[in-house]
Amino acid sequence: MTDLLNGKDLKKTYLMGKTEVPALQGIDVEVQRGEFVVFAGPSGSGKTTLLNLCGLIDTIDSGSLLFEGEDMSSTPERKLVEIRKNKIGFIFQNFNLAPVWSAYENVEFPLMLLKYPAAKRKELVQKYLERVGIWDRRRHKPSQMSGGEQQRVAIARALVKQPRLVIADEPTANLDSHNTAEIIRLMNQLNSEEGLTFLIASHDPLVIKAAQRVMYMRDGKADGHDSAVANAA
Repeated sequence: MTDLLNGKDLKKTYLMGKTEVPALQGIDVEVQRGEFVVFAGPSGSGKTTLLNLCGLIDTIDSGSLLFEGEDMSSTPERKLVEIRKNKIGFIFQNFNLAPVWSAYENVEFPLMLLKYPAAKRKELVQKYLERVGIWDRRRHKPSQMSGGEQQRVAIARALVKQPRLVIADEPTANLDSHNTAEIIRLMNQLNSEEGLTFLIASHDPLVIKAAQRVMYMRDGKADGHDSAVANAA
């Protein structure tokens, strides 16, 4: 495997009024192609901030961050937008589906932004809705679907553009234990069968158990060494 992401001495501070709040205090991160990695830690540990930096949603204050070997620290925002649009898929804990669109339309939308021709859009949307087991619900709107079904649609939307990296922020936070297990199984399957790289922020023990590697965090720092999970699926 080769490095997809490589960050050194990453620091990030936010302003809360006039108070500086250090979110990351010099942390290193490395993610290889095809890995299933979880950032774990309590609320306020910095795991979501680190996830946002790795997903190029936010920018570092200092340190270096390489994506596919290219330095992101001085990359113009316009290019960061293009990388996010083309190479990174996002899964959110609140699903972030457009309520007035069907499952099919929600999954198709990223391909429309990328100006895929209609025939290719249809092929890919069907492929990934079938892959996540939700093709028979393709005409349903989010309000007509369960939380687990909505998260499957969100996963299909993240995958349909065939990204290099899938970023997931607390993807099981709003799911019951049954749907949590099903979503974890699906992500593990996509990782092992299609070689997709998953980078997840979570404090869910089931997600942590499913990871190949866990990076524990506390107070914006690494909390000990990375842990390889022996029984990962």
